[in-house]
Amino acid sequence: MSGLPTDFAAAMDRLEPFEPRPAVAVAVSGGADSSALAILTRDWVRPRGGSILGLVVDHGLRPTSADEARLTIERLARYGIPARLLPLANLTPGPALAERARAMRYDALTQACRDASILHLLLGHHAADQIETLAMRVLRGSRTHGLACMTAIRETATLRLLRPLLTIEPVHLRRWLTANGTAWIEDPSNTDIRALRPRLRRHLAAPHPANPALSQAISAVGRLRAQQEAATAAELAQRATIRPEGFAVLSPGRIGASALSRLIQTIGGAPYPPDPEQIDDLAMHPRPATLAGVRIMPAGRLAEGMLILREPAATLPPIPAHRNAIWDRRFRLTACPDLPATAEIGRLGQDAARFRHRSNLPSVILQTLPAIRIDGHLAAVPHLGYKASPAGATVTVLFTPSQPAAGACFVPSP
Repeated sequence: MSGLPTDFAAAMDRLEPFEPRPAVAVAVSGGADSSALAILTRDWVRPRGGSILGLVVDHGLRPTSADEARLTIERLARYGIPARLLPLANLTPGPALAERARAMRYDALTQACRDASILHLLLGHHAADQIETLAMRVLRGSRTHGLACMTAIRETATLRLLRPLLTIEPVHLRRWLTANGTAWIEDPSNTDIRALRPRLRRHLAAPHPANPALSQAISAVGRLRAQQEAATAAELAQRATIRPEGFAVLSPGRIGASALSRLIQTIGGAPYPPDPEQIDDLAMHPRPATLAGVRIMPAGRLAEGMLILREPAATLPPIPAHRNAIWDRRFRLTACPDLPATAEIGRLGQDAARFRHRSNLPSVILQTLPAIRIDGHLAAVPHLGYKASPAGATVTVLFTPSQPAAGACFVPSP
């Protein structure tokens, strides 16, 4: 495919903005798709005076995985692409292996980009992956948004995940690599029909006569999703106030089901939205309720309308308090100088009674605030400006839920 670099450059243009000298990372498995992505990205970034970093994850699930990862890094070096190896620890076979591996992989990739001060991570999903995703979501009963499949851009608190190959068939990537004398690794898990995606891949092998029509349908649903998400963001901007303490105030009256769902997902720190069947009637008639680890209650003296807050009993257990630690999937510890190894971050809990005179927040919210304890003793409550010793170090904790209520809207493939 002689026009592949041109098509790739056009796809990258659609994924702007980039800084004047873009620093990008590429997730590289060593397979054909990610290998092509790495080389195309190298050739795109060099004329712009930017830099590229290959990130190679070793799941450790096959005896040959470490050797394959090392071979991939060696090949990237021959292509002039520096790379880092990201071994995953404690990933063992068992239930939900694919989901656990995916979560650990993205955590490792995100941390590596953060360590390297890189904002853009490129992923090698292509047109056939979109069609397989569509088939999987149809089988799982997904609604409109799920049938839009993968977005071309997904933004998190620290990273932009970019998929510039979503309109390109994998056969073109392989032909381009072959024409350039580039080798790749065939992952045996891609043909292991015990998993759903490889089984679907066998039936939907590209090129397939239905693929162009399916791709157009995915794009159409993606455009619809983008429009709906923009409308949801506008409604939330008008109706909801999200506080840095990790709760929201919702003005009186009915609200769109999508907007309420996003609020509940954000305040609960959940990776996925709640069941739509639980949301529809509640959105039309907002009232006290508890679902998905979130409580809805009258705002009382704080404001008119309703509070949406984390259910205290649903907060996660304490974790070690170190820089960039994320507790309860919602609060990031961004500054913690001189904290000892025994320091932990967790909910304020019953100690909230000590701080009622310092805040007008209801006790049920105070209980959910992140608190630092050292050897079991309360050392700091950053959102209340409390530290046990006036001379003690200042600790900063930011509310950074895994899914913002109104982040970047869905970006469909063209």
